[in-house]
Amino acid sequence: MTKEELYQLFLSHPNVSTDSRNIKEGCLFFALKGDNFNGNQFAGNAIEQGAAYAIVDEKEYVTDSRIVYVANVLESLQELARHHRQLLNLPILAITGSNGKTTTKELTAAVLSKKFNLIFTQGNLNNHIGVPLTLLSMTRETELGIVEMGANHPGEIAILSEIALPNYGLITNVGKAHIEGFGSFEGVKKTKAELYRFVERTGGKIFINQANPHLREMARETPNIPYTTNKDLPGLQGELVEANPFMVCKIKFPKGWLYIKTKLIGGYNLENALAAATVGSFFGIDPLKIKEALESYVPANNRSQFIESNSNKLQLDAYNANPSSMQVALDTFQHINNSPKGVILGDMLELGTTSAEEHQKVVDRIAANEPDFVLLVGPEFSKCQLPDSFQSFRTTEEAKSYLETTKPSGFYLLIKGSRGMKLESLVEKL
Repeated sequence: MTKEELYQLFLSHPNVSTDSRNIKEGCLFFALKGDNFNGNQFAGNAIEQGAAYAIVDEKEYVTDSRIVYVANVLESLQELARHHRQLLNLPILAITGSNGKTTTKELTAAVLSKKFNLIFTQGNLNNHIGVPLTLLSMTRETELGIVEMGANHPGEIAILSEIALPNYGLITNVGKAHIEGFGSFEGVKKTKAELYRFVERTGGKIFINQANPHLREMARETPNIPYTTNKDLPGLQGELVEANPFMVCKIKFPKGWLYIKTKLIGGYNLENALAAATVGSFFGIDPLKIKEALESYVPANNRSQFIESNSNKLQLDAYNANPSSMQVALDTFQHINNSPKGVILGDMLELGTTSAEEHQKVVDRIAANEPDFVLLVGPEFSKCQLPDSFQSFRTTEEAKSYLETTKPSGFYLLIKGSRGMKLESLVEKL
């Protein structure tokens, strides 16, 4: 089946599914493969559950006229999304970065939704499958799109850019994330800069934090719309007022400063909010509408969430962790005026050969701040040299049992770790 023929099927059946357990009536089911699964095997089931057509790349599973063979299902999905995006010809902003890209995406979407019929990446669908699905959810009524892009290996941002064809790019920052895949910090910078290179080559523009020297270096001469937390540099200016624990900032729009009281925890969210405000300002959103959007946004999905239980106040940031994000989270936490305070931290994954060193740095940083309660979770933290007062467990389940027994109470607690540690499951014991 050709790309054009497949597109005609999509126009008649515009809902796409890649999970045979989540079939919508009349959808197209793309039978993707992974290391531990083969979607081709479920093509027949998808048809039985109501899929209009199933797209497979193994001929033995073509057992019905509604099961369509292509050479490669993933490539067909990506080509379909790219073709759809080209025909829609709407402005698309791509967002990537080591930290804060999902929060920035959510804030930017909240701002742009004040004016535009907007489609943006849902949840964390930011990879080689999620990006095509986001593009295919756009319609003729969509006025603007936001596509989040994640990567853990060189070349991935370049591939995603060729699929999404963004007119605008935004890199939140670069840090020590996925070092195991990138090989080094320079590898991280080179891969993230692939977005800048694509936008530059195709005549677009980037939104850039001029206060970040790494981003300035990566941007080179790419046409840009600047923002800054440094008053001596060009761009929409933002300043942190306080973060105790919720962030209050002020942003200098053309007609003057606006104070913005957010529901975001941590001063590091200033850059995320400022990026969203800059994008909104560029696309003609009234500053008062920008303020309203930023103040109304409530974080979810275990990112910068504030939870007040019967026993403790919790700062839950358990969706992701790397040395860069851990450092800013701990620095921010240190300045929150609540006592007693404590931290519950989980391993930072995908750090490769730097893992032992980076985890020990975190331990030493915590020890220097002398919190009242420390609980570390994961095999990497368990290998560190720990002060006697620190509690350490290899698994989250072991930590959960400990909390159930000890029942800590009256603390302000930071909970942070990589997604794979599932630290959010500890909340019920706190």
